[in-house]
Amino acid sequence: MSKALIVVDVQPTFCEGGELGVEGGNAVAERIADYVNAHRGEYAYIATTQDWHIEPGAHWSAEPDFVDTWPKHGAAGTPNAELHPAIKVLGIEHHFKKGQYSAAYSGFEGIEDNTDRIQTREEVDYAQSAGKTLADALKTAGVSRVDVVGIAESHCVKDTALDARKLSFEVTVFEDLTVPVSEELGVAAHKQMAAAGIALVESR
Repeated sequence: MSKALIVVDVQPTFCEGGELGVEGGNAVAERIADYVNAHRGEYAYIATTQDWHIEPGAHWSAEPDFVDTWPKHGAAGTPNAELHPAIKVLGIEHHFKKGQYSAAYSGFEGIEDNTDRIQTREEVDYAQSAGKTLADALKTAGVSRVDVVGIAESHCVKDTALDARKLSFEVTVFEDLTVPVSEELGVAAHKQMAAAGIALVESR
């Protein structure tokens, strides 16, 4: 059974001190790095996802409701939109940027882009239509099982995991390698993922 690891949005913008910092984000980044170093040989495919917003429309707001609209975050080309330093040094080869010109929560909405370029709408659309997507990459790699980790469990981790299930992958979220925005939203995310048949377990 070929297995993939998806590291979702482990970026300074979502860690302590970032524009949408989640408590425990930096510690999760370090734990994920330790896990990858210890277990990378178990995976046929490893990828990261990143919020890489260029002009995401109403997703950014000066008066955010923190449900559908948010303060400016994950701005493409800024240090806080880069991978977290603990993740950057791992040498992961596949990077999926999402939300360039729209809101995007799931890694499956992104395109593979292993540069730090500011792509045009046309370039992003072309990459989507050309199949430079996470779904196609996993299919090409012969993957049938997906492990999901990252930030935040209540948002982009949840949506990435749910999309993986919709695509008929076996999906596991490692509870010790993710963190929700709040305890309340974390409980709600657990219920939604468990109802979809996603395994919620510890990584060890």
